[in-house]
Amino acid sequence: MREIHVIGIGAGDPDQLTLQAVKALKSTDVFFILDKGEEKDDLVRLRRYLLGEHCTEGTYRVVEAPDPARDRKASGADYSPAVGDWRSRRAEIYERLIADELGEDESGAFLVWGDPSLYDGTIGVLEEALGRGAVVFAYDVVPGISSVSSLAARHRTGLSRVGRPVQITTGRRLADAGFPEGVDDVVVMLDARQAFRHYPGGDEGGGGIYIYWGAYVGTDDEILVSGPLDEAAPRIEALRAEARERKGWIMDTYLLRRHPE
Repeated sequence: MREIHVIGIGAGDPDQLTLQAVKALKSTDVFFILDKGEEKDDLVRLRRYLLGEHCTEGTYRVVEAPDPARDRKASGADYSPAVGDWRSRRAEIYERLIADELGEDESGAFLVWGDPSLYDGTIGVLEEALGRGAVVFAYDVVPGISSVSSLAARHRTGLSRVGRPVQITTGRRLADAGFPEGVDDVVVMLDARQAFRHYPGGDEGGGGIYIYWGAYVGTDDEILVSGPLDEAAPRIEALRAEARERKGWIMDTYLLRRHPE
């Protein structure tokens, strides 16, 4: 039976690759890479670099396919259907790649930025591809170091405090609902809105809230900012705009800490 590895490769630092991930790389015959366009060529380059570092040349193949475009303007009631449509089109591509490019006794792999279990749809897309019934395969998941873990490490802080919860959410949810009830430590991902400037909770002007922010964490382009939110927010906004203009895309994550001790 065909076998698929879903391999977490970390937040961007090649040294974050785990020994388990290296073993999975070495056992793979075909690597599938979705091309997100010229603006994100460096994401493909990192994957190819990891293969060159840990795999023997001539023992594997790389198959690239264009990543389907996603409706980034969808919001409100249209958001979930838009994401579902995008994932279904990805499932069609995965199904075709596995059926056409992978032999019955071969193993393939998808290299996932960060950790496959945290805000990544690869597992769900593979399940949808399996559910179609046109191709049969088994798959396993190799965890990776997430951008959340890497962010906390780079800022030399923990994600939670003694006896207190931490919640991971999206910028969309933070903008709509503010801090979750009973939670003072919130990790925010996928925040194109920069919701930290406009959330409806906390003290006036962001006083009493501390932010730990990072973009391109673990890469040569890494940017880190921390401090009281009302002081750090304008600087983050400016750095984020400059970085996005320069690279054409941005990956950032942050921790908001209410009532810092």
